Amino acid sequence: MTDKDEWLTVESLDLEGRGVARNAQGKVVFIDGALPGEEVRIQVSRSKNNWEQATMIALRRESAQRVRPVCPHFGLHAGACGGCKVQHLHPSAQVAVKQRVLEDSLWHLAKLRADLILRPIEGPSTGYRFRARLSVRHVHKKGAVLVGFHERKSSYVADMTSCAVLPPHVSALLVPLRDLIFSMAQRDRLPQIELAAGDEATALVLRHLEPLVEADLSRLRAFAREHGVQWWLQAKGPDSVTLL
Repeated sequence: MTDKDEWLTVESLDLEGRGVARNAQGKVVFIDGALPGEEVRIQVSRSKNNWEQATMIALRRESAQRVRPVCPHFGLHAGACGGCKVQHLHPSAQVAVKQRVLEDSLWHLAKLRADLILRPIEGPSTGYRFRARLSVRHVHKKGAVLVGFHERKSSYVADMTSCAVLPPHVSALLVPLRDLIFSMAQRDRLPQIELAAGDEATALVLRHLEPLVEADLSRLRAFAREHGVQWWLQAKGPDSVTLL
């Protein structure tokens, strides 16, 4: 296992956005939060014969591509949102990493090498996620409902009040959605909300494990009118989705 006082030099990023390094024994180490070119100390969370998983705990040499994450819920801290992997990497560098992943996949899967690679088309670095699946959890100990993505490496729902990668008008719905679900009689039977935002409409698909009572349906209708969204209800599989 990597010594806790050993400094590792990160060589690359893997498909999950983790830094890849080798320790003094030559073992591959996958490091959350580390970027290529950085020198880091780590805390190992899992160790196998040929590899280790770890989290960066100290940084001695910083990459020029490291940036301040735009979202306060992103990071390595307890309860951090797991919806994004590389917000600490400059957006242009993120595109380059994705291009490399595509090239490597084409080679490993089909032995294809591109003769010509066109310049990547880069979109906005925030507000670009127009489709998403949000988890819903009534946390009795907190006396509140959480709506969002899972915490990093956890089945718990992150306690998030905004999201930088969702369109601003959708991010602004997170807190009202928490309040809405908490007010509903069947808040313990509503596991997820799927969203799709278009130029002219925003649709929310509410998964419910039991039939909704009329009072809850009325709350959903009032929310739709106030926030200009459409509610769709899903009782079972995808074929069961109906417009409220």
